[in-house]
Amino acid sequence: MRATRLAAWLAVPARWYLGVVFVGACLHKIADPGSFALDIATYDILPLALVNLVAITLPWIELGAGGMLFAGWRVRAASLLVAVMMAVFILALLIALTRGLDMSCGCFASQGAEEEDPISRVTVLRDLVWLGLAFFVFAFDRGLLGINRWLQRRSP
Repeated sequence: MRATRLAAWLAVPARWYLGVVFVGACLHKIADPGSFALDIATYDILPLALVNLVAITLPWIELGAGGMLFAGWRVRAASLLVAVMMAVFILALLIALTRGLDMSCGCFASQGAEEEDPISRVTVLRDLVWLGLAFFVFAFDRGLLGINRWLQRRSP
């Protein structure tokens, strides 16, 4: 019982951290969807017909999921969405590394900043940690702080 309560409290900063990561990751993508489309195309995984659609929509999904996590609103849905995105990102990184691509991951900077955001095994490890955090939040967040808690207190 005590361990579950501790995990519930530890899920709050984990949720906030993931929220900040995802909001931070989407900002350059929203500001410059063309550069992000180039990042996506460089992975050479998606058909070219889908690259622009993904480049325009994915950052807004990241913003929504990150904002929901940070605000504590529909946390289970948001953390599940983050987990799915992380799994896809990890798969894309592994494919790129297997192909020997030397490129920016596109996570926090675009192709012009390869030295700041290169793909590597460290990038995969970082994303695996974030995937684990998303599952941790999904499993243990009990809405101790956030909009969900506020809404529960306001309803009769």
